Amino acid sequence: MLVSAVQKTPVGNIYLIADSGILIAAGFKSLNSLQNRLSPSDKLRKIEPIEKIPKISKLIDNYFEGRLDALNLIQVRQPGAQFSQKVWKVMRSIPVGMTISYAQLAKKAGSPAAFRAAGTACGNNLIAPIIPCHRIIKSDGTLGNYGYGVAIKEKLLRLEGAI
Repeated sequence: MLVSAVQKTPVGNIYLIADSGILIAAGFKSLNSLQNRLSPSDKLRKIEPIEKIPKISKLIDNYFEGRLDALNLIQVRQPGAQFSQKVWKVMRSIPVGMTISYAQLAKKAGSPAAFRAAGTACGNNLIAPIIPCHRIIKSDGTLGNYGYGVAIKEKLLRLEGAI
């Protein structure tokens, strides 16, 4: 059985879905929007709402309280093509306080010409901000898009000292 929780943060509520201590969805819109994006097999599973998800909720609190490396300790899984998996792995390796461009992301994922595909993988990321797609910016240094709004992206980057 999956569990879900809603957690207050300084940038708004974060919605979480986990499977046996592994985070499979996180975001700032709604539980329903996350459920709609789950893998076909996970969509069929019952989701039990709970107040806090053990370990995961505490680590998210730690992050917003200033222990910025706490998100790295959360185990995650999400469905996606091989290139998307590489992109998400690269995103998790970006140090707190740093940003890289979509072009740099594509290069680090092994396909320098695939910057649009890297952008698509960012947009398909189901576990934000734990897989930190907010750390990906445009080549000209501007913030670019963020699925939960540029204001939240900017707040996360400010919290991390990247801007």
